[in-house]
Amino acid sequence: MKKELKEIPTFKNEDEEREFWSKHDATDYIDLDDAEQMDFPDLKPSAKSISIRLPESLLNDLKMLANKKDVPYQSLMKMYLASKVSEEIASHNKK
Repeated sequence: MKKELKEIPTFKNEDEEREFWSKHDATDYIDLDDAEQMDFPDLKPSAKSISIRLPESLLNDLKMLANKKDVPYQSLMKMYLASKVSEEIASHNKK
């Protein structure tokens, strides 16, 4: 017997939707047994600009490494940050 699903509200923007889903279980609103695998090859994740202060020496080192790898230094920073965050999350999930 399938459970009755709640109606998904209408959201004003992505921030409101993100806030909603962070506090609600999707299985109360969506029947995942009916889900289909989708492919979105041109979809780019939302990005938000931030300001960050770094020691000049660190920024210079990042630029030097990026130059050696032939990638923009901001891209290299994102790669390093994403890698470390994934590593930390994995280590916390093991505990």
